[in-house]
Amino acid sequence: MADSKKEWVLKAFRGENVDKVPVGFWYHFLPEEELGQGLNSRSLFKKNLEGHRKFIKEVDPDFIKIMSDGFFTYPNPLITKDVTSVKELAGIASIGKDHPWFDQQVELVKAIKASFTEDIVAIYNIFAPVTYLKWQLAGKVSSGDSIIARFFQEDAQTLKTVLDVIADDIAILVQKIIKETGIEGIYLSVQSIQDERISFKDYSRYISPSDLTILEAAHKADGLSVLHICGYEGASNDISLFKDYPAQVYNWAVGPEGISLSQGRELFGGKTVLGGFVNTTEGLLYRGSKEEVQAQVKALLQEAGRRATIIGADCTIPSDIAAERIAWVKEAAAL
Repeated sequence: MADSKKEWVLKAFRGENVDKVPVGFWYHFLPEEELGQGLNSRSLFKKNLEGHRKFIKEVDPDFIKIMSDGFFTYPNPLITKDVTSVKELAGIASIGKDHPWFDQQVELVKAIKASFTEDIVAIYNIFAPVTYLKWQLAGKVSSGDSIIARFFQEDAQTLKTVLDVIADDIAILVQKIIKETGIEGIYLSVQSIQDERISFKDYSRYISPSDLTILEAAHKADGLSVLHICGYEGASNDISLFKDYPAQVYNWAVGPEGISLSQGRELFGGKTVLGGFVNTTEGLLYRGSKEEVQAQVKALLQEAGRRATIIGADCTIPSDIAAERIAWVKEAAAL
């Protein structure tokens, strides 16, 4: 009997031999200004849900990353744009395991899963604790690295304590999502701090422990983890910083970081790798002809091989991309 779509993708995640290579692309369903405004907003809840439904219908994905659009803001009242010193955060406490921020995300994932037309692998988008912190301090996404670096220089141990508290809350979210919705796991987005004041050693000692708390929470809930090393908007990462993180699948910006899929697989101990395509409007996936896109798929598979490989992109792709372009990739990956 042939494997179901879910079992086929899970085999690929585990690095087992599969008949064809899975493909995974995703994009946001809310504009940037609404990404952190979803708590207690039924209109944004519905907008995200309808976006997923449309995506599933049009793209027929091999597996899906459920987007946490609307919930990018970690709602801890102590963390605001008005904070000027990390010492102001020294008294930080959990938001509480019954906070609606947890329950509304569980509700969202359940609603999206209920809209599936078939049983497929689903992973939920989660950010590193330091990412939630820096965005909350800066007041917008893709910002705040300089604030983190300044707080680190001021009092590294207090910063670590703050991150550990946030991590414990995100661990609650991860466990609730996996246990209460029945999806397969999480997609954890991490990123080197984009400021030279925080070194490799500094990140490993003071920030990595909070990342690892999230991965351990997924493991304890019997869930899997895809580690996304985010190169969004030109962010640069030292990929080796994350080589010992215990995920099942690894994704990074192949071209910008100068590390191919096969090189990354070697770095990550032979684990499954995901990616290959540039995710921007200037990339081949968005602009290239069918022949060019499919030639890129062929080149990626020649370079990386078919075992422990998933074709995808560096990060989220533009939301106005034509569904047929993803179909081109799936067609080539199945050959």
